[in-house]
Amino acid sequence: MLQDHSPGTPTSVDFYLTVPPSTMAEPAPAPAEAPAAEAPAAPAAADFTADQLEDFKEAFGLFDRVGDSQVGFNQVADIMRALGQNPTNGEVKKLLGSPSPEDMENKRMAFDAFLPLLKVQDSVVKGTYDDYVEGLRVFDKEGNGTVLGAELRIVLGTMGEKMKEAEIDALMQGQEDDNGAINYEAFVKHVMSV
Repeated sequence: MLQDHSPGTPTSVDFYLTVPPSTMAEPAPAPAEAPAAEAPAAPAAADFTADQLEDFKEAFGLFDRVGDSQVGFNQVADIMRALGQNPTNGEVKKLLGSPSPEDMENKRMAFDAFLPLLKVQDSVVKGTYDDYVEGLRVFDKEGNGTVLGAELRIVLGTMGEKMKEAEIDALMQGQEDDNGAINYEAFVKHVMSV
């Protein structure tokens, strides 16, 4: 958006940059009625407190390595995780509109475009402790509250959003007993506390 006009005075350029193409053929309202550039972020901003918005802006700013008040598409997942969310890379790509790998590396977005994505991710129902324990109970063949560490490693490395071996090692460090079994209730508590 061009910023070389006085604040509060929309220009014809502002109008055409903020009005969807589908409404361009209709008679144009007076410039004073043109929607503000930040209008799409307002509903998302209304769902967060002023303190939360300030924290979000601060975290977002930490990822701005260029100094243009924008971040790369490939940083969005990291910012969300820094803000307490836990989206998969696939979920983030979907939120971004399924961009190509080239777009993920090269496209950038401003905070006002990021905030609605954060709102959507924040509204996703998160798994609970009981959900995760129940999921691991499937692998408890003996019904004794443990799963084999080797089996868990295979599951973590091959199903869902596959983890790298180093990530699995870090996650499972100190969790296996002398027999290679893991108490999955304690494991879930450990993972949820990380």
